[in-house]
Amino acid sequence: MKTFSKLFRTNKPIIAMVHLRALPGTPLYDADGGVEGIVTAARHDVSALLSAGVDAVMFGNENDRPYELQVDVATTATMAYVIGRLRPELRVPFGVDVLWDPISTIALAAATRALFVREIFTGLYGSDMGLWEGRAARALRYRRLLGNTDTLLFYNVSAEFASPLDSRTVPERARSALFSSLGDAILVSGAITGEEPPLDTLRAVKELLPAIPVLANTGVRHDTVADVLRVADGVIVGTALKVDGVTWNPVDAARAKGFMQEAVRARGG
Repeated sequence: MKTFSKLFRTNKPIIAMVHLRALPGTPLYDADGGVEGIVTAARHDVSALLSAGVDAVMFGNENDRPYELQVDVATTATMAYVIGRLRPELRVPFGVDVLWDPISTIALAAATRALFVREIFTGLYGSDMGLWEGRAARALRYRRLLGNTDTLLFYNVSAEFASPLDSRTVPERARSALFSSLGDAILVSGAITGEEPPLDTLRAVKELLPAIPVLANTGVRHDTVADVLRVADGVIVGTALKVDGVTWNPVDAARAKGFMQEAVRARGG
């Protein structure tokens, strides 16, 4: 918890998503706009989020549907290029998440000097992408090899678009992941992107792991952020900050500012 607090320099941080446009080689890639179009759109979102006062941002490839469990090299390379272009403009900590490939996520963090990553590192799931197996052992060894051992690992223990092939509860899986796989924070998600996790589940995880940062990973909205922050140690938010509240739209500066006002009020100013 001490390392987490030192990184974000605030109580209960709001980490905002920068959803990159579809990357080269993926079905929704805009060949006419090209990589420069991805940079321009991401720059707009970063600017709006920083103006709103978010505590951190995280770059992800949510538009690369349908998702892969091992991405093409071009995905990681393009994300590194885009982040490299924007990095001088960042005034807050940033993280990365390559859906749904923990090895590529670790590589991207090393290349861009990201301070934290989010991934499915543990567990076994039946998912839209097929049989989904966490690769924590390989990912942590790879992190050691690349020398970015200071990068914090956020473990999503309730995978979206999937069901665990495991009879244990979410809190039990969270405790086990920390014990066996050395995570730095636990994330609790809803069933899909933009859907909030049950507050009772979030509370149960936090009660079982009081000394570990536990964050809501999906679906937090303007009208729920206060309730969530009474339980969680922070939130990761994307959809609620977008134009019309649609995941795939650009960030709406006014919505982002309004969300932060609610969050700051919930944190006690």
